[in-house]
Amino acid sequence: MSLEILRFIIGTIVLMIGLLTFALEVFGTYRYEFVLNRMHAAALGDTLGIGISLTGLIIFSGLNFTSLKMLLVIVFLWFASPVSSHLISRLEVMTDETLPEHCELDYLKEEEREEA
Repeated sequence: MSLEILRFIIGTIVLMIGLLTFALEVFGTYRYEFVLNRMHAAALGDTLGIGISLTGLIIFSGLNFTSLKMLLVIVFLWFASPVSSHLISRLEVMTDETLPEHCELDYLKEEEREEA
């Protein structure tokens, strides 16, 4: 078995795992009813799915300048996606007035301690 065939098989397997991660993300996004749970499933699925899929493409590409670019995209997305998801969820916490009915909020506990 040549190295090229082995690289193709491994790259295909890794790429399929990435696509499976995206499929599970979509399922998780539609399964949960509360918006913060949906965002959590989407953020984890995006970060992990893109990382695994791009790793499969790096394996397909081999060691060249294009793989370095894809590696830099993975690094950027691993930092940017959680930060953007966190900011969006903070906005949801600050603007949703019915949120305390659905979950416990730490900042409400801190305000109650300060008042006592």
